[in-house]
Amino acid sequence: MSSHHIVREKQEPALLVLGLDNFTDDELGQLLEWSPTLIASLPVAEQLAIYGIKIDYVISSGGSAALQSDVKVIDPAGKSPLQAALAFLTSNGYPAVNIVTNDFELPVYETYATQINLVIFNNRKKIYAVTPGYRKWKPAGEVITLLSHTPSVKTQGLAPTNELNYRTQTDGFFSIDFSAPFIFIGEEL
Repeated sequence: MSSHHIVREKQEPALLVLGLDNFTDDELGQLLEWSPTLIASLPVAEQLAIYGIKIDYVISSGGSAALQSDVKVIDPAGKSPLQAALAFLTSNGYPAVNIVTNDFELPVYETYATQINLVIFNNRKKIYAVTPGYRKWKPAGEVITLLSHTPSVKTQGLAPTNELNYRTQTDGFFSIDFSAPFIFIGEEL
């Protein structure tokens, strides 16, 4: 039997790279493993091109100049690179995107959270939206951060360490319940 897999376009999450601070080459390699559609801001695209990483789209109002010859340009048209990329991905039917960034722009993510599955890697955290009644298994002592502000959050299996951070109490499932349609949480990488 063959272990070769055929990956259909848009089957794997797209990869949007806006900044690589606090993100290792190994972590980037794992996200690139299945050859996702790769979108980058111009400064990051230049960094990635040095390593021979093929970029599909660059976010730039001035073209892609000396980058790879077949790179397509996403013109931000007055939007931030993040907003331009998310608008492009949602309008082109991408179901999910992994985002590597130096800046966490919660209002932008909240705008798109119901249109595309977002996983954000920022400041040594993996951040994603969860719906009420969310449950996950984690070992004891793991830190979970609530990044969205919502009243009436109820947790099980988590002990608060400050206003936004919680620590898993034991090995096992924790749960988070709340009244909003979704909230963003972060877990340490």
